[in-house]
Amino acid sequence: MPSLSHPHIAIVGSGPAGCYLATALVRAVPGCEITLFDRLASPYGLVRYGVAADHQHTKAITRQFERLFAQPGVRFAGDIAIGHDVALDELEAAFDAVVLATGLTADRALPVPGGDLPGVLGSGAVTRALNAFPGAAPLPPLGSDVVIVGAGNVALDLLRFLVKDRSGYASSDVADPVLDAYLADPVRRVTVLSRSDAARSKGDPQMIKELTTLPRARYSAHGALGAPGAPADDRAAARAAAFAELVSPDRETPGGPEVRFLFGAAPERILGDGRVSAVQIRVGAERELVPATAVLTAIGFDPEPDDLLAQLCAAPSPRTGRLRPGLYRTGWAKRGPSGAIPENRACAKSVAEEIVADLADGSLVPDPAKHGFAGLPARVRERAISFAQWSTLDAHERATAGPERVRRKVTDHADMAAIARGAAHTRTSA
Repeated sequence: MPSLSHPHIAIVGSGPAGCYLATALVRAVPGCEITLFDRLASPYGLVRYGVAADHQHTKAITRQFERLFAQPGVRFAGDIAIGHDVALDELEAAFDAVVLATGLTADRALPVPGGDLPGVLGSGAVTRALNAFPGAAPLPPLGSDVVIVGAGNVALDLLRFLVKDRSGYASSDVADPVLDAYLADPVRRVTVLSRSDAARSKGDPQMIKELTTLPRARYSAHGALGAPGAPADDRAAARAAAFAELVSPDRETPGGPEVRFLFGAAPERILGDGRVSAVQIRVGAERELVPATAVLTAIGFDPEPDDLLAQLCAAPSPRTGRLRPGLYRTGWAKRGPSGAIPENRACAKSVAEEIVADLADGSLVPDPAKHGFAGLPARVRERAISFAQWSTLDAHERATAGPERVRRKVTDHADMAAIARGAAHTRTSA
């Protein structure tokens, strides 16, 4: 049997999908050397920029990933964009295996007439603004009436942002300029559209229950809280119960926005003359016109149009991460935009098993002529930001955090890289 030891493996993307894969490979292939590349100067991807800023308990998973980067043979190489700073074929020439763990970042377009009107914003655009993603567009004024399309966890993140006051962001890493601008003119009415009934909507029951603990917003629901008969499973039952508690007439009704859940509802058309003014929806056999100054969509993600790596993964499949021996994919690059952080762990384990199987049967043979990161051109090695350099940036963001903030993110990519490499000042921070 060929030796399983000492392959050089490149992972493109250092978010949870990439970090979980690296963790699995360190355990399964002792002696392997792994480099995790990221186009940003910071690691952690979705955890840093996709998880809601007020959910620091979820972001705490980075502590586990910090232990990964402390492992011998594991390297972070930040500020390296594949296809720009180094070509994919250069990676394949230097590494025995390359794994794409880049995810999907473009908000899926709302496929109805008027879905491209100004005022229609994808969840990713909102979350990136709140998380101080480098180069994120400013969040425009949302106005008085917001419609959220979708009722999964991402939609609930958006709703939580709309109903929270400033105290709800204590000990968070929210981008204060974005939060300040919103709280200066918060929304008055929110309509949440779910195609399914409450029990079969996609939101986590605990996230629905979290809404009941917040000091603002009054909730109502129209449509079935559960399908006829018993819910299909315990999770569906818990979801229906959580919604029932949220909209209960016995619940206190503090100030804040009026929030209406419409179950069994779907948008048919976005109306507006140059900007959103209303959403035409269908609820069963009936149509309704809902006033809207903004529409926030939480309907999934697609590849960026010019993302060459995502094009390689254009046909996601949950069955295999193997594109060919030596080239693999994991996370959303493998499965498509489904599943959250825990699903990425299971996915990474299965892809690691495929790599181990290819090493074992000789489909993938470590090449002594391939030297991994050390075999890349000098321009790449010299540019790459190490984990120690990222730690310098991390310390800067924590040290400059204001009251009740865990960090103040640097929002300019060039500034991030400069601080990581030892510069003392930034131009822009969140």
